[in-house]
Amino acid sequence: MRALGWLYMALAYVFIFLPVAVLVAFSFQDGRLPVPPFQGFSLRWYEKVLGDRDLMEALGNSLLVAVVSSVIALVLGFLAAHALARVRLPGSVLMRGVLIAPMTVSYLIIALGLLTMFGAAGVKLSLWTVGAGHVVINLPLCFAICFAAMGDQQRSAERAARDLGAAEWQVLLHVSAPMLAAPLAAAFFLSVTFSWDEFIIAFLLTRFDVTLPVEIWSMLRSGLSPATNAVGSLVFLVSVTLVVALELLVFRRAK
Repeated sequence: MRALGWLYMALAYVFIFLPVAVLVAFSFQDGRLPVPPFQGFSLRWYEKVLGDRDLMEALGNSLLVAVVSSVIALVLGFLAAHALARVRLPGSVLMRGVLIAPMTVSYLIIALGLLTMFGAAGVKLSLWTVGAGHVVINLPLCFAICFAAMGDQQRSAERAARDLGAAEWQVLLHVSAPMLAAPLAAAFFLSVTFSWDEFIIAFLLTRFDVTLPVEIWSMLRSGLSPATNAVGSLVFLVSVTLVVALELLVFRRAK
């Protein structure tokens, strides 16, 4: 049985990571097409990608949108989770359901709804509208993680802080947030990862200042190239780095 378990895990890992391994391998292809046979090792596609001004600008736009939208989604999600976990309000179950509802809706539907709303309000499409869309999709995630992590231990500490004269903002800043450091970090890094990779909302809600997934899509329109593999490898490297940093700096410290 143990051997079957290890075999199952090995097959699962191969199924998940084989496409990534192929992507990374052919990003070092010396030829002009990322297809077999492998024609030799070369770093010229990474040099081309890192020297591409439009691509680097799109990379900066993605980082800006991911970080800013994730911070906003985290703050709003944490405050909403704290309020609904600590205060009994009429219809609180319905409120939680409404907050989590965007997680069950297609990104395409959300993007079209926001596009219609921004158009009716006369808001010009930009990175700010993309950021607003990413807040919409990441806020339910942040709320769910924070709400699930709030227990009686935090409640007792918050009550003690109030009894000692702390204002509500002091309770949130000095008691609630530090005690939920690991869940807050997990929510933030997951939001950054989802925003970093998101395409549909970024494509529909911007015009000229595009994010990295949109720039990659425009590259793919001209055909396959090891340069697109190099970009994908760099994106994968950033995502893995975020996950590893989260594990080493947050979860291990929490344990």
